[in-house]
Amino acid sequence: MADLAPTSVLNDSISNSSSSDTRQIFGSNPKSGKVQPTQLRLLTTSERCLQYKITTTCNHRIGPKSNCPGLTVKASRESLGITEQHKNKNNKLERVAETDDRSELFEDMKQRFLDFKKHKYMGNLEHYQNLAKGQAPKFMVISCADSRVCPSTILGFQPGEAFIVRNIANLVPPLESGPSETNAALEFSVNFLKIENILVVGHSCCGGIRALMGMDDEVDKSSFIQNWVVVGKDARSWTKAAASKLSFDEQCKHCEKESINRSLLNLLTYPWIEEKVKKGVLAVHGGYYDFVECTFEKWTLDYKEDNLKEKHGRISVKNHLFWC
Repeated sequence: MADLAPTSVLNDSISNSSSSDTRQIFGSNPKSGKVQPTQLRLLTTSERCLQYKITTTCNHRIGPKSNCPGLTVKASRESLGITEQHKNKNNKLERVAETDDRSELFEDMKQRFLDFKKHKYMGNLEHYQNLAKGQAPKFMVISCADSRVCPSTILGFQPGEAFIVRNIANLVPPLESGPSETNAALEFSVNFLKIENILVVGHSCCGGIRALMGMDDEVDKSSFIQNWVVVGKDARSWTKAAASKLSFDEQCKHCEKESINRSLLNLLTYPWIEEKVKKGVLAVHGGYYDFVECTFEKWTLDYKEDNLKEKHGRISVKNHLFWC
């Protein structure tokens, strides 16, 4: 049995051209001993791999059972070098695109900061220099972390006017719930900054309230969201009792306002807040921003200790205003 002679490939057999290319490779004819040209066809590099298609004709036997008057041998392989280069190039392009997008965002942010510095900071330099020495805000605002609800934007607070804390669903946990960033902010603003007003601002289409209304009675301990919004469980209970015949969306809207009132009551569980409210040196307010209609509703807790007990935790309000 004759052995096939090794096949050698010319150095220039691989082309960088984008078009198909055909080169000759040479092998010996086992019968005649002559060197026969064999065609090697390279596909375009855009196909991400090189496919070698070698066609040869022989009239001899290869192995004990192989008669091959018209044998066609095909070999294909993926060019790791070109493929990896292509992948790396794509990844690099994606990273560059992401970087460019972020750069544009921060470039826009930079411009807004420079506009603020030029037109507001430098225009009110004395005011900002005074703020560098300390703050004395009149308001402490508790609002939702929702990106559509910015208290400074919708209520026009200027730097130094409001001490603001934002959380999911603008909830105030009762004293018994233990430490949180919200009651830490309350302690600082009431006892150290001596603020005169606490304003709890809720809003329409609140995802946190929707999560509260849609959760099971059994809290999922693995969910940070559920473990937080359960603070509003009393508002949820009141809503389900008072608005049981309403649609889920309408119940959520009802709970958005009810949760504000529950938060006002929770504020009174802190002795140092209730004491100041009782003395009249601190007022507690609720606010509701409907960003669909662009309206704002505001009310003030009418603190009467006996009245609160008689109403079993229901609050009385005064100065109820509607801005539209």
